[in-house]
Amino acid sequence: MPADALARLQRLPQPMRFAGVGGCAAATHLLVVAALVQGLQWPPLLANVLAFLVAFCVSYAGHGLLTFAGHQAPHAQALPRFFAVACASFAINEALYFVALQVLHWHYFWSLVAVLLFVAVLTFVASKFWAFAR
Repeated sequence: MPADALARLQRLPQPMRFAGVGGCAAATHLLVVAALVQGLQWPPLLANVLAFLVAFCVSYAGHGLLTFAGHQAPHAQALPRFFAVACASFAINEALYFVALQVLHWHYFWSLVAVLLFVAVLTFVASKFWAFAR
């Protein structure tokens, strides 16, 4: 990415940068699952694991360059911390989605919207104040 484009993106409000990077990571996750399941006939659950790891790379790079660029924790510190945040976020997402669907009997779509928004806020806070903090 050219330096001037990166500088312009870094001037956007931090929540917008977070949402943009998260959207790119989510799109990557979906595309990898679709490619592996439809193109290579992988089982969906196995494809989902690899897709999570690929999307994590997009997410880490994007958040490191854009969302939390001013915090610049050392890579050796930020990478494992952000991976822990991502894994915890995924686990929380699954648990809350299960509760919303199986216990509360909410509609699957609106349950997922609520869970994704809640988990995104938790992920942002954990990333800003722990994963990418010096």
